[in-house]
Amino acid sequence: MKTVVKGKTEHLYLHISETIEKQIMDKVLNIGDKLPSVRFMSKEHEVSISTVLQSYYHLEGKGLIESRPQSGYYVSFNPTRFPQKLEKSNPPQTAKNKNVEAIISEVYDNWTIPGVTRLSLSVPAPEILPLAKLNKSMMQALRELPASGTSYEHIQGNESLRRQVARWAINWGGHLNADDLVTTAGCMNAIAYCLMALTKPGDTIAVESPVYFGVLRFAQSIGLKVLELPTDPDTGVDPDDVKKALQKHNIKACFFVSNFSNPLGYCMPDEQKEAMVKLLSKHGVPLIEDDLYGDVYFGKKRPKTCKSFDEEGNVLWCSSISKTLAPGYRVGWVAPGKHIEKVKRLKLYHSITSATAQQKAIANFLATGRYEHHLRQLRQTLHSNSLQFIRAIDEYFPQGTKLSNPKGGFILWLELDKKIDTYQLYQDAMLQKISIAPGTMFTLQERYQNCLRLSYGMQWKPELDRALKKLGTLAKGMM
Repeated sequence: MKTVVKGKTEHLYLHISETIEKQIMDKVLNIGDKLPSVRFMSKEHEVSISTVLQSYYHLEGKGLIESRPQSGYYVSFNPTRFPQKLEKSNPPQTAKNKNVEAIISEVYDNWTIPGVTRLSLSVPAPEILPLAKLNKSMMQALRELPASGTSYEHIQGNESLRRQVARWAINWGGHLNADDLVTTAGCMNAIAYCLMALTKPGDTIAVESPVYFGVLRFAQSIGLKVLELPTDPDTGVDPDDVKKALQKHNIKACFFVSNFSNPLGYCMPDEQKEAMVKLLSKHGVPLIEDDLYGDVYFGKKRPKTCKSFDEEGNVLWCSSISKTLAPGYRVGWVAPGKHIEKVKRLKLYHSITSATAQQKAIANFLATGRYEHHLRQLRQTLHSNSLQFIRAIDEYFPQGTKLSNPKGGFILWLELDKKIDTYQLYQDAMLQKISIAPGTMFTLQERYQNCLRLSYGMQWKPELDRALKKLGTLAKGMM
């Protein structure tokens, strides 16, 4: 059987490894099965032995196969065998406000403690970022900008960056131009502008549950009520549940992470996105869409966004490069649709403009094609990491642990036995210099005390495996 190569840029070793991975996932190859010898695969696919070895090393890096000395390669793990799956969340249909500030502050005040394994941070670690190329882009930006970037930018942000973001939007079916976009200091800043533009104190917003704690924190700070909606761990919020909520509550805006949400990791199917956009447009309720993780997909193509189906400017699409390229640059953007003038005005009031040099550096990076090359490597790394984390959790954590099944992004959401309080687990883990994000951070209800969020956005090393083993042992001890 000859290897079929789709396009000149596809690597032979990736095609072989993807074929074997699919056989493992489809249970054609089972745990313990021996793979064909390297020499046999070389002849069968008419490739070099080094190419086959590279394929096997790639699968070994994902934790799917293992090498046995003088015996060959064997299937060692299949993430689809994980016995427990998360169920759809069912939060109370009331808009409550609980103070989550104290626990969030405690967890994130520990960012700077040296030697801590930061499983709580949903950002890519520096070692998987193209730092040298970013530095070159920054130096180029300083040379090209008037006054070396010390002058104020346009209120909507650097035009070159906005043009590159609009060009990049073609990947998810977006039809944007530079004038449709406003740059911001990261994605959370974009979301904040949107919430302020659409609401006033006392208003109610509807969100997924569990939901990113930054949104809860900001909503509370401006006096909003938060209605948490039932959320499927694979597909997100169902339009039927939104429809029921609209009939019972005076909802002023909805906030959803459509692709690889934080913290559940779900990806809303395209037909569900389209139905959601139509429903909210019919009721005149704007949708704030956080698409921060959309470029970090593990499949063959990038998923669409809710904005892809927006014909009336009712979707405010927010994103940034904080999760893919440069968290510290604080470069984000929003396409606010028909609400653009309100967002521009708020940006003028709160920050006047955005940081010039960082925007121009990211624009240069996007323009050269370096971004797509980096994303290919990043997606491979994160996919491998996710499988290694799932394998370790399966091996080390208490029996009955439930786990999300992300198809992209950085995040795993775990549900442990109800006897386990993950805030106490956080306290115990910090004594071992391991930081996690307890589930109570992601809700305003009295929920998720036995849940936690883990980030796999770092290079997989034996130290990570040991940290997960320690964490699992601590969890077992709480039973």
